Amino acid sequence: MATWQQQLEDTVVRAPYSGIVTTKNAQAGEMISPLSAGGQFTRTGICTIVDMESLEIEIDVNESYINRVQPSQPVEATLDAYPEWKIPCKVIAIIPTADRQKSTVKVRVGFVKLDPRILPEMGVKVAFRESSGPAPAAARNVLVPKTAVQQQDGRDVVLVVQKGRAERRAVTVHSTTADEAIIVAGLVAGEKIVADWPQGLTGGMPIKELTP
Repeated sequence: MATWQQQLEDTVVRAPYSGIVTTKNAQAGEMISPLSAGGQFTRTGICTIVDMESLEIEIDVNESYINRVQPSQPVEATLDAYPEWKIPCKVIAIIPTADRQKSTVKVRVGFVKLDPRILPEMGVKVAFRESSGPAPAAARNVLVPKTAVQQQDGRDVVLVVQKGRAERRAVTVHSTTADEAIIVAGLVAGEKIVADWPQGLTGGMPIKELTP
């Protein structure tokens, strides 16, 4: 009796956690195996389950900018399906390894509060906000358009307007948002810069200031 009871118990499939089945991978009559045996009717899984209570965002951050990302740093996410909805998030973890081919580091971002509109595999954009930790002295900070900062030779640079010419200058960026960058070194409040680099414009080239 115990043997038959065990065999009956073996027919019951239990999920390792609570969730929602999003895809059914196996059909009646197909074989299930942890490893693919190469056969036409062998599956390595029965279904795909999503834990809707632990949804998060995984993004690849360029190595040049990973030093600006900190654990618990506030993040603003925008779903492609709801472009006007700004979702508060925070950095959960920075994976301690880099992708050599893409020169990126994976960062996990969690939602402060989940919403039924957030679904797995949705397209999303994120913007890292200024960390809640100690920030540089506000007196030295200069806020500029994000388009004014370019990456050259591994450094952040801007074009400063000096005597009718564009002067290339290295700067230190503390943090960025979707539209702006906070400069903590290299610029002084009141200096004129090129807000959006025209194609082909480099340091030393003559430039004409536009008056409003």
